[in-house]
Amino acid sequence: MSDENGIKYLDLYGGHAVISVGHSHPHYIKRLTNQLNQIGFYSNSVQVPQQKELAEKLGQVSGYPDYQLFLVNSGAEANENALKLASFVTGRKKIVSFKKGFHGRTSAAVAVTDNPKLVAPINETSNAVIIPFNNLELLEEQLKTNEIAGVIIEGIQGIGGIHVPAEGFLVQAEKLCKQYGALLILDEIQSGYGRSGKFFAHQYTTVKPDLITVAKGMGNGFPVGGLLIAPEIKPWYGMLGTTFGGNYLACAASLAVLEIMENEKLVENAAEVGEYLINKLKSFSGIKEVRGLGLMIGLEFDQQINDIRHVLLKKHHIFTGVSGANTIRLLSPLTLTKEQANVFLEALTETLG
Repeated sequence: MSDENGIKYLDLYGGHAVISVGHSHPHYIKRLTNQLNQIGFYSNSVQVPQQKELAEKLGQVSGYPDYQLFLVNSGAEANENALKLASFVTGRKKIVSFKKGFHGRTSAAVAVTDNPKLVAPINETSNAVIIPFNNLELLEEQLKTNEIAGVIIEGIQGIGGIHVPAEGFLVQAEKLCKQYGALLILDEIQSGYGRSGKFFAHQYTTVKPDLITVAKGMGNGFPVGGLLIAPEIKPWYGMLGTTFGGNYLACAASLAVLEIMENEKLVENAAEVGEYLINKLKSFSGIKEVRGLGLMIGLEFDQQINDIRHVLLKKHHIFTGVSGANTIRLLSPLTLTKEQANVFLEALTETLG
């Protein structure tokens, strides 16, 4: 990508993990343009054939062909509906989430997000129980109350600093949810769509969540989100609804993304290039800790990172993200090559001195 002066930039942030298949991919542009030349929008009061096509394609590519798909417009909306659905299905009110987690800025989603600055008085509720990440003992303690409708976990914590669930945590959390009748919700909004080197980050385990939320890379910049629902859960008519969700253009964008990911083997590329980049970064003496999987990488420093990111951007023309004062987040498009990774590694070596 280039600016108005023709300066080329290497995007290692992907617009907050949204740009999955790269900027201005020709197939993506063609898909959207062709759709817009036919019809751009109509409400869900009529059948939109592309919704069925998308559900089938997503099921095939993701490994969840038997799950139902409810289409929305954003990650927060996907989580909002997942939390509501868990409450509908179980008849319970409370949700367990985890420290350093982020699930969105709408009412229920922000209530289960571990950031008091985002929680307005109207969002405050005793129905949101936030416990330390990876703590199975406290999770079971909450589930034993038989008041918990659902447990929501990020496949990899993103905004919290790129924290991968501890080995065995997701599997045990799934067992506890089944034992005590709560639904397991995997928030794969940032960690899904190939970012981790698997289609969903939880697929590094044997876990099969009751609900999976998606967005960000799903539309490569077009606003779209979704809720994947296990086949044994049967939403009744009118339980979930949306005006704009699953519109023609959103479906066109989402189908284009899946087609590009499949044709260009971008999930495999994320795994390969991500492993290469992580291994190289672990040899840097100036980095306190390297965390992540695939192309979802966190670099924690002993120092504040503003100056490092400033030099990378202004001198080397490389976009990076941030988490807190000390962690750089790398969320590049899944098209990143080893050659481009080497450009970043050389720039970071020079920047750290």
